[in-house]
Amino acid sequence: MRSTPSVPGLPALVFAALAGTMAMMSFVAVVGPVVRLLGLSEWHAGLSVTAAGVLWMLSARPWGGLSDRIGRKRVLVIALLAYALIYIVMAVFVDTALRSPPAVWLSVLALVGTRSLVGLFYAAVPPTAAALVADAAPPGERAGVMAKLGSANALGMVVGPAAAGWVAYQNLSLTLYLAALLPLLSLGAIAWGLPSATPPAATADRPRSRLAWHDARLRLPVLAVFLAMISVTIAQVTVGFFAIDRLRLSPADGARMAGLALTAVGVGLILAQIGVMKLKGVPPRRWIAIGALISGVGFASVALVQAPWQLLATYALAAFGMGFVFPSFQALAADSVDAHEQGAAAGAVASVQGLGMVIGPMVGTLLYRVAPPLPYLLVGVLLLALSVASALHARRAP
Repeated sequence: MRSTPSVPGLPALVFAALAGTMAMMSFVAVVGPVVRLLGLSEWHAGLSVTAAGVLWMLSARPWGGLSDRIGRKRVLVIALLAYALIYIVMAVFVDTALRSPPAVWLSVLALVGTRSLVGLFYAAVPPTAAALVADAAPPGERAGVMAKLGSANALGMVVGPAAAGWVAYQNLSLTLYLAALLPLLSLGAIAWGLPSATPPAATADRPRSRLAWHDARLRLPVLAVFLAMISVTIAQVTVGFFAIDRLRLSPADGARMAGLALTAVGVGLILAQIGVMKLKGVPPRRWIAIGALISGVGFASVALVQAPWQLLATYALAAFGMGFVFPSFQALAADSVDAHEQGAAAGAVASVQGLGMVIGPMVGTLLYRVAPPLPYLLVGVLLLALSVASALHARRAP
């Protein structure tokens, strides 16, 4: 993941994306067993992720617009500092609760509250990083650079869940304590490795940009991120329960299997995003169409899983397709707007990402209670629809 001269501070961004994703995925890998050990229900896990998505959805656009006005680096430092502090509080509570379980309402309140605040502040990172890339990289080359950030996220999905799963096998609380160090490392990388720059809006004699979700220029990237995030969050929040129930594993073994499944996701994402970086001539619309089709087949196939290796294979295939989708909708959004709108556009797309995080976990856990295969079949249908919509859009585009 070598940086390019056109994007100053890209190594710091790449490292921050790596460490931040490791922290996020470490929580996902252990939330199922933690919920079971605290005597909570599956929908409580879905509620914690959904609440984070609500605040992500509401704050992503303001964060992106703020970075246009006060600078990208300042926004990243503020957000990562708050993210680190909140994660530490969450780790301390889980450790205490596992030793002496409190009332159910208190456990739910603490998990939902801390996870919500994580969503509030981490929502600043993806749109600000995407806007930084769009500031420096020319149109047509942004997908490749954003794929480098995506590869860092994917590597975080490999290392984070794998480490979390193995550590959780011995000590669930220690997993979160170790994960709490990662946002601090991200903060250090940004503070010392990212150069300060004049806010884009300060050099543009234009009114403040307020891009809406329904802006005609953003329709396809908004649809892509919405359906992709619904699919990803459903798969994330149900994998621990699926491993325990379908594969008949203990909570500790379920945590380890969830970690391995999310590791397979990271491997698939890395392989796909290497392809995006190498094949620069493929337009983002086409990548979305291809990726959504592959990912839909992978997720739908989870409904047929009966053995651990099958779960790993289907998640890896689904992630391989998603590796084409994620950098492509970000690049498509950046290519569709003007320079002074980059933060606002990235924020608009990220806020829809939060909306997907709101809807996906609740839908996934509710469907899971009806029948474990249902969430995965729904994801397959949604991604097939996205593939068709992207293919039709690519035909109409110049």
